[in-house]
Amino acid sequence: MILKMLISALAVYFTGWALPGIEIDNYLTAMAISIVLGLLNTFIKPILILLSAPITIVTLGLFILIIDALMIELASSLLNGFIVNSFSWAMLFSILLSIITSLLERLIAKD
Repeated sequence: MILKMLISALAVYFTGWALPGIEIDNYLTAMAISIVLGLLNTFIKPILILLSAPITIVTLGLFILIIDALMIELASSLLNGFIVNSFSWAMLFSILLSIITSLLERLIAKD
């Protein structure tokens, strides 16, 4: 679990570095972001998915991207040192974060 948290923090830090619309102060902030996002995705995201089930079905699941971006925006408002300049940057951050986290986890799992 600790390894997964470190991988997630590394993915957050790298994604924030790669996107000009996202500002992350340092690696400790990236670790805090990964913890907060993990908590938000565990407790709040399922409620939002349940409440938005009809629109998620109509959009064939694409509305979950909006929910993910909302989680990023919420984490940004909760943490100092994590700035998201717009909703579109939050959405792009969420997509890239998923991809990078998956790639890093596969890379680590091969060893």
